[in-house]
Amino acid sequence: MAFLELEGVTKTYRKGGSEIAPLRDVTLAIEQGEFFVLLGPSGSGKTTLLNLLAGIDRPDSGVVRVGGVDVASLPRARLADWRAEHVGYVFQQHHLVPVLTAYENVELPLFLFPLSAVERHRRVALALEAVGLTDRASHRPKQLSGGQEQRVAIARAIVADPPLLVCDEPTGDLDSESASGVLTLLDRLHRERHKTIVMVTHDPHAAAHGTRVVHLDKGALREEVKT
Repeated sequence: MAFLELEGVTKTYRKGGSEIAPLRDVTLAIEQGEFFVLLGPSGSGKTTLLNLLAGIDRPDSGVVRVGGVDVASLPRARLADWRAEHVGYVFQQHHLVPVLTAYENVELPLFLFPLSAVERHRRVALALEAVGLTDRASHRPKQLSGGQEQRVAIARAIVADPPLLVCDEPTGDLDSESASGVLTLLDRLHRERHKTIVMVTHDPHAAAHGTRVVHLDKGALREEVKT
């Protein structure tokens, strides 16, 4: 059994008087430890698929499993706890709280767990060290560069040590130098911390960092064969 599985997944939305189906009867398996990249144009259903894996959205039909758990069948009260423990989400826009320091932003997810202040501090320190921002712990977002903000967001995503890291266009708002730094960091988290990473992007240069690349367009999947 693969770590991440979609079986016959369909997801539709209503827009005006029309029905939009970004995903229709999609089947996909992702093994534990992969750096999986979903490549495709805007509107192709990439973020929809990511949100299903992260338990943010539910399919209209089909099954979504993460680590053998049928995510779509979890009650909403249980789903929030499951997501906090198993999934770290990195967005294109950092969604940092502007009045909090980098340290405080990274610490936020840990308040969902019954941890002592000492243990929270230990985990935040490790996460900031992992992204190379120990010396920026007391800085607020407006005092950081775009690349540094995204690294804070990645530290926040990994601070609870989830097995799955999902990244939605994580370099989309960054200049080329900052984007390269973020992708190198994701490479290192995959290689050294054995994170399963699912990243969606429309950028072939970002996609090249994946160990496996699949194209999604109009609900159809096509795997890219690396030479």
